[in-house]
Amino acid sequence: MKYLMTIADLKRMHIIQALFDGTYTNQQAAQILTLSKRRIQQLKREYQLQGPDAFIHGNAKRPSPKRLSDELVQTILTLRAQESLCSANFSHFHELLEERYGIRLSYSSLHRIFSRNGVKSPKKRRHKTDLHPTRERRAVAGELLQADATPFEWFGGKEKYALNGFIDDATGTVTGLYLCKNECLLGYLEVLRQTLTNFGIPQSLYPDRYSVFFVNPKKDLDLTIEEQLSGCNQKITQFGKIIEQLGIDMFPANSPQAKGRVERLWSTLQSRLPVELALAEITDLTTANAFLNTYLQKFNEQFSVQPKESFSAYVPVPHTVDLDRLLCVCIPRSLSAGSTITIKNRIFQIEQTQFRSKTKVTILLSEKHGLRALINGAFYPIHYLSQSGQPIATGQKHDQLPDVVKLLINYFLLKDAKAA
Repeated sequence: MKYLMTIADLKRMHIIQALFDGTYTNQQAAQILTLSKRRIQQLKREYQLQGPDAFIHGNAKRPSPKRLSDELVQTILTLRAQESLCSANFSHFHELLEERYGIRLSYSSLHRIFSRNGVKSPKKRRHKTDLHPTRERRAVAGELLQADATPFEWFGGKEKYALNGFIDDATGTVTGLYLCKNECLLGYLEVLRQTLTNFGIPQSLYPDRYSVFFVNPKKDLDLTIEEQLSGCNQKITQFGKIIEQLGIDMFPANSPQAKGRVERLWSTLQSRLPVELALAEITDLTTANAFLNTYLQKFNEQFSVQPKESFSAYVPVPHTVDLDRLLCVCIPRSLSAGSTITIKNRIFQIEQTQFRSKTKVTILLSEKHGLRALINGAFYPIHYLSQSGQPIATGQKHDQLPDVVKLLINYFLLKDAKAA
């Protein structure tokens, strides 16, 4: 291997050559090179024996003790080529090397390995002209949560699923994440459940103007007789009623840029989460949502920041609040003869005989409990009356719910917010 001389090496060689030509004396050469006269004599002897190699520093021929071995470099490139890791951005891949494989090296060393081997980062860089100025964060945790969802190919392939989530504006802490087929009421209710359980009741919520959160302005005053009699002067969504009960202020954003915090969150998660799911070999919604519960803690530890103020605006959920009862669809009805009610042209019978016709009943619909009937603060079993007149229980585990309840869940809870 040939080694290039430095400018200092070339200067020494020039002066020593000049000694043999008689241009300089040993004393003059020593003064020019700031060396001792004895060292000049040593260099003359070495030059006679080795030629120009005498002026190359000995360490130049030794490999650096910090140099990565060829085997380690090849291991890193082999890992990078794996299907589950090839789409990770460089920073995320660097973290995974130590976390999962115990390989520790500096980010600059990793970047140098990738650059020399033609490995490019999948993370797209945005031009400065595309960036919007960052709005100053709120000062207090819990003062404002931004709400949104993003469709993406979280499991690879071409099929997209919607990740619903809330992020605290003051700290960047993600208070909840939930995957559904579409952006829907169920997704936001589960994100709200995580937020209330792990953090408390926030002061305000900042979502888009979708039907999950706000009624279409054209239908805002289309009140039912029951709503008018109860003193309601404006329609409100199922989610809006829950937010109102919790005392949370909710106001809509008029553009994606207005919710820049949550938009940047989606960019980060779209880069990282598919890699994490692939490494965990997760390909279905149920397992993914269970995984998100543990992944959130790790994500927040890495990306959240301290708020300006040390106190919190989150309020603990009162112990009297039953989240299973609160976070569901409420359908008000009145009992007819035979203790029956109708939902979407389907007849259901409540299992009791003590209440008269026209008694007010609230039907609660959720994935967890199916259908439940609530009368005067007490729950009563409710059955679906099939066309054959056979009663079918509607309050069971989710995977055992009858088809009619699954249809209602699809209509009330899983309907695409953007298509509604």
